[in-house]
Amino acid sequence: MTILHFTVPPMLHYIVSGLHYFEAGHRHIGRHHIGVFDLLVVKSGCLYMGEENMRFEVQAGEMLILRPGNHHFGTMDCTERTTYYWLHFHTGGCWSVSDEYEPLKGGSPMGSELQNSQLFEVRPFTLSLPQYAALRQPQTVQSLLDQLIQLGPSAHLSATPLRQQLLFQEVIQHLTASLNSERSTPSRACAEQTASYLRTHYREDITAKRLGEHLNFHPVYIARCMGKEYGCSPMEYLLHYRIQQSKLLLMQTDYPVARIAEEVGFNHVPYFSSSFAKIEGMSPRKYRQQFS
Repeated sequence: MTILHFTVPPMLHYIVSGLHYFEAGHRHIGRHHIGVFDLLVVKSGCLYMGEENMRFEVQAGEMLILRPGNHHFGTMDCTERTTYYWLHFHTGGCWSVSDEYEPLKGGSPMGSELQNSQLFEVRPFTLSLPQYAALRQPQTVQSLLDQLIQLGPSAHLSATPLRQQLLFQEVIQHLTASLNSERSTPSRACAEQTASYLRTHYREDITAKRLGEHLNFHPVYIARCMGKEYGCSPMEYLLHYRIQQSKLLLMQTDYPVARIAEEVGFNHVPYFSSSFAKIEGMSPRKYRQQFS
């Protein structure tokens, strides 16, 4: 599968969209270097499309993204009346193409949001979209596209552009969901469940045994999945998440360090302080002083 990877922010930007149809015997015209991405969603029939040396038969409920700079063309006439949505969008950021799904870890053992960095630093991430896929919820996507088209005549009004961009981001969410459903693995599902549980219950006393009982997986299997998908053990993930939450409390409250340690799940203040210093390179008090 060909996958498009976008570095965001900036978010993908909606330009214009519409609904078109071909009668049987008609085909899509050829185009060169249109300069924007072209999303096609087939509502009924089948659209026969080519991009450079690739060929696609986009049937009802499926989508295709044509890339800027490439030659796009119809490969054959439609055999029945075919109705499809088209949508042009743009990115001001970097993008690339591969046949591999982006890993969860995002360049950091615990994920970019848990790495040792400024708490409110803007952290770009990778948004991956399938170039061609079956939609998980085609009717919902079509409804969103209908709303975008209906907003076209009022695009000159000040409130409309924001509404268009918000609807477009909902469309993008559905496209990523279509990719995630195809690329989901038991290992990734286990790791995601584990991370969700740890984030929800980080204030509590969590052991490998308790984790296994809650998730209905053997602790060894959980550890293996976390190592594969996130590059760390469950307890390492938990430790970094607790430290991240303590940083928020150090900035936003005047709680004593001992209370903050308790709030984020540490039973012993010295262990909290040493763990904080090891990860952040300074003591909790010194970290707080930076913002005084």
